Amino acid sequence: MATTEQTKIPGTTAESVRPLLRLPEGPVDLGSIDPRSTPGFDGDKAAGKAALPLVGEPLAELQERLYAHGRAGGHRRVLLVLQGMDTSGKGGVLRHSVGLIDPQGVRITSFKAPSAEERRHDFLWRIRRAVPEAGIVGVFDRSHYEDVLIARVRELTTRSAITRRYDAINRFEAELVESGVTVIKCMLHISAEEQKERLLARLDDPTKHWKFNPGDIDERSQWRAYQEAYEIALERCNTPEAPWYVVPSDRKWYRNWAVATMLHEALEDLAPAWPPADFDVAGERRRLVEEDPVT
Repeated sequence: MATTEQTKIPGTTAESVRPLLRLPEGPVDLGSIDPRSTPGFDGDKAAGKAALPLVGEPLAELQERLYAHGRAGGHRRVLLVLQGMDTSGKGGVLRHSVGLIDPQGVRITSFKAPSAEERRHDFLWRIRRAVPEAGIVGVFDRSHYEDVLIARVRELTTRSAITRRYDAINRFEAELVESGVTVIKCMLHISAEEQKERLLARLDDPTKHWKFNPGDIDERSQWRAYQEAYEIALERCNTPEAPWYVVPSDRKWYRNWAVATMLHEALEDLAPAWPPADFDVAGERRRLVEEDPVT
């Protein structure tokens, strides 16, 4: 169901975004999904940029309610998983979409190459340690899926081991949902042409050189292998409990709006209420009115 707030935002189609971006069950062909498309939004770039802060206010209130509910003993929480090729916009989503909500109720975890300690454990060990607490919106900047994507492309382990990891991921995510975690898995889908433009932009701007890694070009040479690895992982781990959403991301403004809107829809489904006071409100108000700390 479309939200009241969404129907008032110019440029939106008044449709819920999650069903539009949810990956259907079965074989996945990323080539059939247009990375420049804008499902749920028929306005232009200017309208898209203007729509984002309009999502922010109702999103921030719902997130504050969730946080307050967690502080009062509730168990619900949200986990946003961001996956995508280099330059797909994971950092942009963190700044522009997740940045709409109060940082005290957000926990962001960026997963890099595993440390020596992490390699001594099962691949999900470090992931489990980063699962958000009650009332928190957790964000994974890359995630446990690196262990079936990079491992497959670089042949870091056997195909049978990777197959076992798909099953382990499905069990893990089902456990999360059972424990009260709403899982939103977003694959930020960009084209090879758009990635090239973004990498060139980094090289042409001295203020962006720190973001460029020569290894990005080496990884880019494996584009087809990564697309195949994504298609397999998306298909194998697209469950009813924790489905995948493919977010067209060639248009940065749409990507940011879509992820923020999906967060809003998920929180609206949870409908967190303000927790009741566990003290005598009238009595505390009377005490405050009658006190005189100066004399």
